[in-house]
Amino acid sequence: MPVDFSGRWVLESSENLEDYMKALNVDFATRKIATHLSQTKVIIQEGDKFVIKTLSTFRNYELSFTVSEEVQEHTRGLDNRLVKTVVTWDGDVLVCKQRGEKDNRGWKHWIEGEKLHLELFCEDVVCHQVFKKKE
Repeated sequence: MPVDFSGRWVLESSENLEDYMKALNVDFATRKIATHLSQTKVIIQEGDKFVIKTLSTFRNYELSFTVSEEVQEHTRGLDNRLVKTVVTWDGDVLVCKQRGEKDNRGWKHWIEGEKLHLELFCEDVVCHQVFKKKE
């Protein structure tokens, strides 16, 4: 049975977010705002079906998917691109690959102890975020 990611997770730390957004060609003003925001992730998981909501005071984003099924994702409010997204399991790690205008784009989610880790990558830039479960 896969690991359960369900819950409400609050951002604790973020490394290299601005460089990651630069790799996506996110505009200067949005980058500056985003680097100062507190984020909450709400993850609803039923087996291999997921809804991941990223919430902040500036902008919210939601992605729904079933593991191993490709979906077309519009990254509205982020870098505003259409990408083909597929998420798979690699052990207990969720691995997302996004095909579109940018190479080597996607993310990974995993849990260590009471922390949810998110690695965002685009081209050769990696951002690492850590979230703590909110009770």
